[in-house]
Amino acid sequence: MIVLGENPLNSSDFQAILFANKKVSLSDAALKRVEESYLFLKDFAKNKVIYGINTGLGPMAQYKIADQEQKQLQLNLIRSHASGMGQDIPIILAKSAVLARLNTLLQGYSGVHISVVKLLVQFLNQNITPSIPEHGGVGASGDLVQLAHIALNLIGEGEVYFEGRKQKAEDVFKATGLEPIQIHIREGLALMNGTSVMSGIGLLNIIETQNLLMWSVFASAMINEIVEAYDDHLSEELNGVKHHVGQNKIASLLRDIISGGQLTRNRQEHLYNEANDVEVFAEKVQEYYSLRCVPQILGPILDSLDYSKKILLDEIESANDNPIIKVQEKNVFHGGNFHGDYVALEMDKMRISVTKLSMLAERQINFLMNHKINGILPPFVNLGTLGLNLGMQGVQFTAVSTTAENQTLATPMYTHSIPNNNDNQDIVSMGTNSALLTRKVIQNTYQVLSIEILTLLQAVDALGFQEKLSPVNARWYKELRAIVPAFKDDDKRYPDLEKIHDFISKNQFKL
Repeated sequence: MIVLGENPLNSSDFQAILFANKKVSLSDAALKRVEESYLFLKDFAKNKVIYGINTGLGPMAQYKIADQEQKQLQLNLIRSHASGMGQDIPIILAKSAVLARLNTLLQGYSGVHISVVKLLVQFLNQNITPSIPEHGGVGASGDLVQLAHIALNLIGEGEVYFEGRKQKAEDVFKATGLEPIQIHIREGLALMNGTSVMSGIGLLNIIETQNLLMWSVFASAMINEIVEAYDDHLSEELNGVKHHVGQNKIASLLRDIISGGQLTRNRQEHLYNEANDVEVFAEKVQEYYSLRCVPQILGPILDSLDYSKKILLDEIESANDNPIIKVQEKNVFHGGNFHGDYVALEMDKMRISVTKLSMLAERQINFLMNHKINGILPPFVNLGTLGLNLGMQGVQFTAVSTTAENQTLATPMYTHSIPNNNDNQDIVSMGTNSALLTRKVIQNTYQVLSIEILTLLQAVDALGFQEKLSPVNARWYKELRAIVPAFKDDDKRYPDLEKIHDFISKNQFKL
């Protein structure tokens, strides 16, 4: 059981709740904050003009709402904005959005009735997941449209996923004995204003990218071993003079992975202690950049990822609706905490970073495939009969095509604001779009890495290096070969790639 509202949520909490189905409960302190916020707002709003309680919404805020119509305003808001289109986002993303929204409301700055947070807990614990369409949010007043679909479910309307299928929310309430929430004062606006969908998706993007990055480090270490690269470009002496944390962490990981292997070469032994009076050296003095510059390429990705993780967790731990209810100050503050620029910018940066990671993998694949540049492997790492068999030739097209799609998707959304809402929302974040596009790039890059890993396995067999690999690489080589055995004859390759994809997406690379 994970107690919410006691300590800040971290990425491990998200993984436990979303992937391991850990149950959640609410701390007494959090429940007290929510209750006090609600009671204060209920009293404070009686004789004051409070946006979204006794005023219209957005550019219609100048219209006064009568006391007897205030609950209907909240229902109108929910129903009118449950207007998303397109495919539903995956269940795991929707569940993450629910968790992120719940955690925001538990801060006690939203004025919702306590029944709202209790019902969200039941949604998480009973695996009742809102149906949230992918299209609709511009990320200005937060994820208004997508969050409206969550709010719609909480009032017992719309569709949810339950017991493996999409069902009417009202039927699921009857089956589980749960009761929809009632509107008290601002349950509609408090649920819908905020960045919880983009943040929930964004944090899962970070978790998946952390794993993706480690598999890229593994692939980069193995290719350096296979080509018997010089080891000084990975050395602490070289990387330490560049003061970037990420670069030095990546270089250290690479050294740890190849430690104990018999293949990488010491430059001093091979080039510094010999008389070299030839005009043209038979072997390369330095490796291609896709091998030699891995710390400098993956390092900034690691640094950016660590920063993005902090930003997303800060956002999830923040009150991001409007207005903000401050019980201690006995006041209500109007502003723009719902704006999604923090998340949008980080998702754009992550999408660019992961695209670059896929580009590195694609160049390493090309190096392995092209016998004219690697000089040690058969064309297309073909273990069969050259000419008759085609080896890995077909899969390279898929790697190139998928990487090219990433390069197009890497275009920032952050700079593509389109004013709307009668120009009330005259500059928007597009954060949810950015988070969903980033997820697509991550999925694409898992595919490219699957192709690279299969190519690496074939390359090890082509060179007969199975017993010369470092202990770490040898262990993973054996695990991966247990899934996909070596092959010489041509056959459909997509089942092999799917097996590797499934393995690396569900298993963390560890030393």
